Amino acid sequence: MPASRFPNTIGLFGTCGASRWRAPFIAAYQAAGIPFFNPQVEDWHPECAAIEARHLVEDPIVLFPVTGETYGTGSLAETGFSILQTLRTRSFNRSLILLIEPTLDPALVEADPVAAKESTRARALVRAHLDQVEDPNVYVVESLDAMLTLSLELHAAHATLVEARRHCRPALAA
Repeated sequence: MPASRFPNTIGLFGTCGASRWRAPFIAAYQAAGIPFFNPQVEDWHPECAAIEARHLVEDPIVLFPVTGETYGTGSLAETGFSILQTLRTRSFNRSLILLIEPTLDPALVEADPVAAKESTRARALVRAHLDQVEDPNVYVVESLDAMLTLSLELHAAHATLVEARRHCRPALAA
């Protein structure tokens, strides 16, 4: 796989819509000078899909929370792809942090009980599948606070590793 065009970027994927989960993450990253990619833009157009896809496969740290603020149909489906992509790259420079909130906001349950039931079922299935993933680059957290803390720790570790590798010559190909 070619080198990432986004070598120190944290990708903020997962729940979109009216969700505000990204705000404290963006504030923390801006304060620390950490580059990030936010796919939730005001004026989304089809060309944005290609940019998002590139970040999803190249950002060294990808966050993927599926919060209870939405039914999460698309995000739940994307978690499997994200895990496969992380496993496929087999790079110690790439980490995926997932959060699947098991329940929905009560307003969503009331608004559409059938969609809520399906979302709850899908969340339980994804969480059960995540329990079977054993890879040092895939992290499952139980809260957004834990996700933010872990992302900052992984970014610091990644930056240290990248800096250390600058002082090494590449190993010869076999």
